[in-house]
Amino acid sequence: MADTLLELTNVETAYGRSQVLFGVSFAIAAGQMVTLMGRNGMGKTTTVRSIMGLTPARSGSIRFRGEEIAALAPYRIAQRGLGLVPEGRRIFPNLTVRENLLATAAPKPDGWTLDKVHALFPRLAERASSLGNQLSGGEQQMLAIGRALMTNPELLILDEATEGLAPMVRAEIWNCLTRLKQAGQSILVIDKNVEALIRIADHHHLIERGRIVWSGTSRDLGGAPELQHRYLGV
Repeated sequence: MADTLLELTNVETAYGRSQVLFGVSFAIAAGQMVTLMGRNGMGKTTTVRSIMGLTPARSGSIRFRGEEIAALAPYRIAQRGLGLVPEGRRIFPNLTVRENLLATAAPKPDGWTLDKVHALFPRLAERASSLGNQLSGGEQQMLAIGRALMTNPELLILDEATEGLAPMVRAEIWNCLTRLKQAGQSILVIDKNVEALIRIADHHHLIERGRIVWSGTSRDLGGAPELQHRYLGV
């Protein structure tokens, strides 16, 4: 793949004796928006945790810009340029919105700043002095995305991007991701909203019981309702 950013090859991951991932392989090119989809419990979050070093892969290769990162500590992986918006958001509840955004910021020339994040999510500017635990679920997700962007990642990873959010907020998140993609941001997104993902993502991978069972374009997936029903329950 031209200008491959992230490449997983035969990744196997286990929790103790319980193996979850069985030879997971896929790649993301620079500037692409790629999805990982599947029913609950099929290995999506474990794949993300393996990429980020939070649950290290037992075998296989995880390369970022051609460099093996599978054995690195999570903070080293983040420093390489991977920004995670974790499932459940996990913002700092006792810090203000502004403090959350600045806590892990990694300034970069022409990169993300408070002003740019506020332009993307005006609501965060309005709530700048509010504590994290005073925000709605939608505001917390905006903050989690903003916080990840403030690290100026080469690859942004969103685990359950719109889970539990109201339809209007979901639409705002999808609009935000569309704008990021148009600006050239590389993105790996996990979510259950197939219709929205087909509309904005380049490539999709379906995971079933820890194995990638199908990969293809939005056009391919959109034209295969039986595939959506079989692996996604749509």
